[in-house]
Amino acid sequence: MTGCLSLLSIGPGALEQLTQQALTTLQTAEVVVGYKSYLQLIAPLLVGKEVVGSGMRQEVQRCTEACRLALSGRRTVLISSGDVGIYGMAGLAFEVLLQSGWSPESGMSVQVIPGISAVNACAALVGAPLTHDFCTISLSDLLTPWPVIEKRLLAAAQADFVTALYNPKSSKRTRQIETAQRIFLSYRLPTTPVAVVTAAFRDDARITLTDLARMTAQEITMETTVLIGNSSSFIHAGVMVTPRGYGTKYEIAAATGERK
Repeated sequence: MTGCLSLLSIGPGALEQLTQQALTTLQTAEVVVGYKSYLQLIAPLLVGKEVVGSGMRQEVQRCTEACRLALSGRRTVLISSGDVGIYGMAGLAFEVLLQSGWSPESGMSVQVIPGISAVNACAALVGAPLTHDFCTISLSDLLTPWPVIEKRLLAAAQADFVTALYNPKSSKRTRQIETAQRIFLSYRLPTTPVAVVTAAFRDDARITLTDLARMTAQEITMETTVLIGNSSSFIHAGVMVTPRGYGTKYEIAAATGERK
């Protein structure tokens, strides 16, 4: 076999957010497989390629087809938004491959091409909210039981992690974000900074800086990432910042003449 499978991250959606490795891999690919909406985001890079697209909740079919094409000898790319290894297609692709009997010695190469995840993209648009310990939690209970998600929310809130909420709300799934807010309000002040970022780095991007008490009053969709600050996070001059601790240790105020 001479085929290869590239599990490729396209980032938040703007072409300039793709890495050079991703661009080079797309240039040499014979066939590109992905969710139709994500394929549209990189359409200018797909000219002359065979494109295999499918809709929502067809992840297994996409992975299976991409693996089949690669195993047949084709230079195949399976794309995922954000980073392919963070809530992306990489894990499922490896599951499909391993169940098919693939191994690194089989003659078909597999590479994971990292990219900018939603949490990185959203953080960059609002300042520096992730410069101390943080975690990400998906509120989608399609694949993870809600009691497990709720347990993780509770642990993150108690531990004072800056917390990024993925898949916070859909047209049919509305109570999860309200439950998350209630849990965090049990351990953090209502004035805790929150950033609500939708469609980061896309033409229809929306960015709102608010607080924990008013978080659920904002427009939130499946394309939104919600960043909840920790007890030290603050919003000032239009940016959200989580101090790392340098101000206390190295007396930044004294060195710069600015107040802490």
